[in-house]
Amino acid sequence: MLRHLLLALALLATPALAEGLRILNWEEMIPEGAPPPPPPAAFHDLSQLADALAAESAPAATQQSPAAPVVQALHGQRVQLPGYVVPLEIDAAGLVREFLLVPYFGACIHVPPPPSNQIVHVRSEQGLPLDDLWQPFWIEGELRVEASSSELAEAGYRMQAERIRPYELPHG
Repeated sequence: MLRHLLLALALLATPALAEGLRILNWEEMIPEGAPPPPPPAAFHDLSQLADALAAESAPAATQQSPAAPVVQALHGQRVQLPGYVVPLEIDAAGLVREFLLVPYFGACIHVPPPPSNQIVHVRSEQGLPLDDLWQPFWIEGELRVEASSSELAEAGYRMQAERIRPYELPHG
């Protein structure tokens, strides 16, 4: 009986141990005592959304806090973080291989970019089809506390994505 119980517990624990991932939320990427990010600008008139999306060639909005403080203790942790993809590099096959991961849709393109501690610069061998960028994704990999700069925004974190999958609420 005890042997069966231990085997069952080992089987249940195996996925968590094998993944070794910490589910991270965006608030945990802001150091204690640092100012919280301002709320994202909302589209109140969805009929204007198409116009905003068509204006992607317009100059980028000014970033709210391009040198926001980061959480050094996150460096080197394997994490799973949900967010939206802002493309930086698209290959010949139409796959996004380099992007900014942000906490809300439209950040960096249609509204001012969030503070740098709310942006992760991600590179991916897997890539994402360009037409999938409307939905949020889980991005998994080792988080690095390293600043990076792009035409769109400053990022306080970097990650080489090990796995990318559509966002679903975690089970448990």
